[in-house]
Amino acid sequence: MTTEKYSDLLIVGGALSLDVGDQPHLTNTRASIAQDVKHMLMESGLVTKLLAQRSIPLRADVYTEMELLIETDTRLVPGTIKLDTSNPAYITINAITFEFGLINTEVDYAAPTS
Repeated sequence: MTTEKYSDLLIVGGALSLDVGDQPHLTNTRASIAQDVKHMLMESGLVTKLLAQRSIPLRADVYTEMELLIETDTRLVPGTIKLDTSNPAYITINAITFEFGLINTEVDYAAPTS
């Protein structure tokens, strides 16, 4: 049985997710860690650096900075963070937690279209 150790409010599409009674949904364990990793990257400003960066080598440097930042989360096994940057609209982040196994999340960084 998995304990609900890391609990957080669920954020979906940048907004707080509410139930029919306007009470916030909660997330826990792996999903909470994945959400924290996603928000860590977004708040760091590294995702924004990708929008203006067209140089492939300099983009690779930003991806390395992202991996190093994610490595600072003590709930993740060092060396297991992998970024999939093959899709031009988002980055997929895979990592292994010490307690709950694999996490997977995406960070959308495509410029909004009109």
